[in-house]
Amino acid sequence: MRVDNRLTDGAPMEPLECARCAAQVLVRKSSWQQTSVQWNARAVETCAERDPGARYFRGCGSLRDTIREAALLGTIGVVDRDEDEPHPGSPGHEG
Repeated sequence: MRVDNRLTDGAPMEPLECARCAAQVLVRKSSWQQTSVQWNARAVETCAERDPGARYFRGCGSLRDTIREAALLGTIGVVDRDEDEPHPGSPGHEG
C-alpha cells in the first residue's frame, strides 16, 4: 500500500471554536472531503452534542457546520483547496 502524505506534510492543525457551544478543538482540513479533528478533555466537556460518558461518538453536527463555514470563509486553510471545491449554490454553501 502506498501512503500519500502530500495533503498532510507541513499542514498544521488549527484551533477552531464551535459556533454553537464554543468548544475549542484542533482542526486540519486536508481537502473538502477530509477533515481531522483533535479533541481535548475540555472540548469534550463543553460540546453541546457530545456525551463525555458515551462509549461511541459519531460526531458533532454543529462543529461540522462550523468547520465547513470556516473553510468556505478562509478562516481555516484547506490544504488541497482545488479538489472538488464547493461552489455557490451547492448543498451546505450559503452565499
